This record gives sequence, structure tokens and C-alpha cells, in this order.
Amino acid sequence: MVQGTTSDAGKSILVTGLCRVLRRRGVKVAPFKPQNMSLNSAVTDDGGEIGRAQALQAQAAGVAPHSDMNPVLLKPTSDTGAQVILRGRAQRNQDARQYHDYKKVAMDTVLAAWNALGAEYEALVVEGAGSPAEINLRANDIANMGFAEAVDCPVIIVADIDRGGVFAHLVGTLALLSPSEQARVQGFVINRFRGDISLLQPGLDWLEQYTGKPVLGVLPYLQQLQLDAEDAVDASQGDKDEHCLQVVVPVLPRIANHTDFDALRQHPQVNLHYVPPGRQPPPADLVILPGSKNVRGDLRWLKEAGWHNYLTRHLRYGGRLLGICGGYQMLGASIDDPTGIEEAPGSSTGLNLLPLHTVLESEKALHRVRGTLPGGEAISGYEIHCGQTPLPAGFAPFATLEGGRQDGCRSADNQIAGTYLHGLFDSPQACRALLTWAGLARARAEDRQAVREAQIDRLADCLETHLDLARLFPRWWPQ
Repeated sequence: MVQGTTSDAGKSILVTGLCRVLRRRGVKVAPFKPQNMSLNSAVTDDGGEIGRAQALQAQAAGVAPHSDMNPVLLKPTSDTGAQVILRGRAQRNQDARQYHDYKKVAMDTVLAAWNALGAEYEALVVEGAGSPAEINLRANDIANMGFAEAVDCPVIIVADIDRGGVFAHLVGTLALLSPSEQARVQGFVINRFRGDISLLQPGLDWLEQYTGKPVLGVLPYLQQLQLDAEDAVDASQGDKDEHCLQVVVPVLPRIANHTDFDALRQHPQVNLHYVPPGRQPPPADLVILPGSKNVRGDLRWLKEAGWHNYLTRHLRYGGRLLGICGGYQMLGASIDDPTGIEEAPGSSTGLNLLPLHTVLESEKALHRVRGTLPGGEAISGYEIHCGQTPLPAGFAPFATLEGGRQDGCRSADNQIAGTYLHGLFDSPQACRALLTWAGLARARAEDRQAVREAQIDRLADCLETHLDLARLFPRWWPQ
């Protein structure tokens, strides 16, 4: 099990790389994360929903993503509440205190999923959540040491040296664990190091002597590692040519599945601008309204922040507008939530840019789909939504899916489009067609899946060079 001294210490990336390293060795391996809190999720082959990071780790392991790989997924709907998803299926919305009491039930789910995967795979590489040393979260813990103790799993702890204070992070984390938990820790990994390793060596020697735990590796800072983020939005802007297609995405308070835009961030002909709260959006060729875990709440935020006026001006000057999932619902005339799926029951007036009427329902649609755009270009992706949005009479769909089902909607002048499909820019031909629609001349097709594979291999190469794999996995790397 890989645990970290902080959030974003490198747990997800390390598990991804270890899955690929073991796969290269011929080991049948799968990832596992007992509890994840993320608004970036993916649909599994068994029709469930797991964190996006675990789907990437499954790809690294060369296996199909399964709901047992992330048996507890929490999707925040507010600062104090979240939707609870067990083994891929949404159960209920709970506030933080309710969920704290619910952890005993959740642990049964975690152990059932762990046992099911353990019966199928030779090795499971487990990812913790946050830090194991959060004193206020130790009771009934299912995400870190509580889980490791329950299944008798060895642990390594990773820390990010780029943040500073790496020795204090590691020593302090270890000191706050119980004696049995300390004994469970097999060693440390230091992540994101840049510089002369010889200058770090005295600190490594001291750390090993002081703690009695080995340093299993020092991983270098991998520039431009293009892998799906687990949760945080990276709003930094690239230095691309000003003649690139300018794309703007508002960072909604409850933005969901922003990994939809990774393919655009990395496209050489696209300059993607994430616009966080409080920042004025720049002129754009294409504006994309992203998914949301609280559509009506984020719609209110958009209106209060003045985005409606910005979109009106954007469209008046010929810009294109695309809504994805929750962003698609916002484009319509109304969003009804009669049973309080996301917040208090009620109805909200949409942006009124398409004649759509959405009703939120308790049954969540979870589908991996394929289809074609109107020009015949192949598109694939996945649906994760509670809303039903019928196509208005006389309007063209965004795409036609396998089996003849229609998805989304396009305006009569083809300036506005909406879809329920996540991951649509990962399809090379669809990405090129959509960029052409948005105004990019001679748009190139970029294969996002091939990029992922190359980056996973790059990461695995790094681990094979800088980790003591014989000490970490003696069964498969005999001394």
C-alpha cells in the first residue's frame, strides 16, 4: 500500500507506475483504492463508477477497470456533503458527520471488494488517501492505516520534496502512527527531486538512521508528465502560439470530470484557459461549460459571476459554445430536481440558449458508449449523469450512438452544441472534427490514448531506474 505524507504527494502516480512495472514482469496485477474523494470519475466495464485515477491505474496494469478497484467513492456536492458510491453504485447523499458514523458499513464494502480482487489477481497495489496521520480522522479509518491493519498489508510512505520540508513530513508522519502501524511501514519514497542527488545523500543517511526505515528510492521530477489528474484543476497557462485556437473553461465550484479537457491542454494547436472564480474570462473561439456535481448551484454561480453576459457577447461575435453533461443541462430553459438529488428540491431557470428541459432522476446513467458525429467521425466516451434531457423537435442531435440512440443537441445555426459524453476529445477523429467546428483550420488528430500509454511507460522506466524493486517486491525481483 502506498500512503503519502500529504495530498498530492505522488500516491496516484506511484501506484500507476508500479502497476505497469509489475505488468512488464508478467504479474497479474490490479490497483485498489479503498476510499476516494474525487469529482473525476470513470465508468467501468461492469457498469459502475470509480475514481478516474483508478481507471488510469487499471490501464497501466493492462486490465479492464472494475468497480471493486475503488469500492468507496465520495463525490462532494457541497463543502460539507457528498454523494456516497459503494462498489460503483450511488447510495445516498451524506454530510461529513453522517459519513463518519457510516464508515463501519463502508468498511464491510471495502473488505468484500478487496477479497473479490484478491481471488482474481496475483498482486494488488493499494493507494491511500490524503495522509495517514490526520488525528481527527483516525477513528474508523478505512482509507489508510485502518485498512492496512485490517488486511495486514505492508505500507510505503511517499513524500513530495518539491514542497519543502520532506524530512519533517516523513518523520512527523511516522511519529504520529501507532507502534503496530509504524512496524507496518517498509520504507520511504521521495518524489519530485531535482538537483544533485549527492547533496541529498547526507539527509537520506540521517533519515534511515533516525527512523530505522530504508529509503526505497528518490524519484526525479518528471517534467510534462501528461497523465490524468485525480482531482485538482491545474489552471496554469501554457506558452503556446497566439494563433492557436483559444478555448475557455470556467472552473465551477463543483466542476466534475475536468479530465475531459486534458486532451485539449496538450494539443499543440489549442490554448486552453481555465478561468477560476474572480478572474475575467478572455476572448475565446470556443467556450466549454464543463460537468458539475451540483448543476443548479453552479448555474447560480455562473449567473452571479456574470458569465451569462460574457456568453451572450461571445455568441454575438460568432464564437462557438459547447456544454458537456452538467454544462449541457445549463444551456437549456430549465432544470428540475423534484426529489432533491443534488440539493433542496426545486427548479432553476437555465441559460435559455437551447430549448431544453432537464429533469434530475435518482437512477444514474452509467454507460461507456461509441457512436458518430454528424460528419461520420467516430466518437467514444462515457456517460455519468442523473438528468434526462429529451431532444427538442426539429433539432439535430450532437451525436448518434450505437443502437441508434441520440445524444445531445445542436442549435439551428450550429453555433451551440451540448452532449452528455465525457472523454469526447480523447477520440482523435472526433477531436479534430470538433476543433474544426470551433474554427481551427487544418486541425490535427491527436491520439490521447497513445499519449497515455507512452507516459505510463515513461513513468515505469523512471521507477525501474530509481526504485529498489528487489527490496520492494522480493517475490518478483529475487536478490
